[in-house]
Amino acid sequence: MAEPSENSNNNVKTNVDKVVNDFVAILSDEHRMLVILKAQLYGGTWEPMLDDLRNRLEGKPYIFKLANRIKDDIERIEQMRKFEQEHKIDLADYVELS
Repeated sequence: MAEPSENSNNNVKTNVDKVVNDFVAILSDEHRMLVILKAQLYGGTWEPMLDDLRNRLEGKPYIFKLANRIKDDIERIEQMRKFEQEHKIDLADYVELS
């Protein structure tokens, strides 16, 4: 079997970049805020943030007080986490964090 050429690797990377950039372009402000919080407050991982949200729903102690849209935020996080896993990227690398 032939080795993929450098050009085909660049095409794959370009296609992934386009998919990621298209996804980032449609993120709502709420989605972007969650990506920023993940990067700045939760060490770049979704799990601690999801734990905080779920603990808050259950009346348990939590680290950071997010907006009252907990269930919506959990759904947003699940969607973005799945996208990151499928494309092997970190959305924080594509969303302006300031």
